[in-house]
Amino acid sequence: MKVFKYKINGSPYRVVVQKSDDESVELEVNGTPYMVELEQKKKKTISPIHRQVSSSAQTESAPKPTITRTAVAVGSVVVKAPLPGVIFDLRVKVGDTVKKGDTLLVLEAMKMENNIQAPSDGKIAKVSVLKGDSILEGAELVVIG
Repeated sequence: MKVFKYKINGSPYRVVVQKSDDESVELEVNGTPYMVELEQKKKKTISPIHRQVSSSAQTESAPKPTITRTAVAVGSVVVKAPLPGVIFDLRVKVGDTVKKGDTLLVLEAMKMENNIQAPSDGKIAKVSVLKGDSILEGAELVVIG
């Protein structure tokens, strides 16, 4: 039970909500009981947005967010994106040896540069992104073998 006190045009009202659910509310206003039926919200259908593409834009498409899931060798460590963003800088390439804590790449997200560090020692087996790529959270960035 919830009690509310209102003043409407200078007149005081005491509203007591007795019961409520998705379809109705039982309440009392200044001692007078009311049963209020709630209108059901109509779900809006969302239509997809279609962009017109100029002939020059067809040859050069905007970079699409990258998310990859590939099979990796047993014992390999897949470094994934902790949040969506843009690859600002790559600091490693395939074949490089890294130690735990070394910066593998820099991810720009929410106008901040985030260093993505190696979770373990190893050799870079695969780099799945390029500088400037837009990536989604959970996208594979680097595989350490």
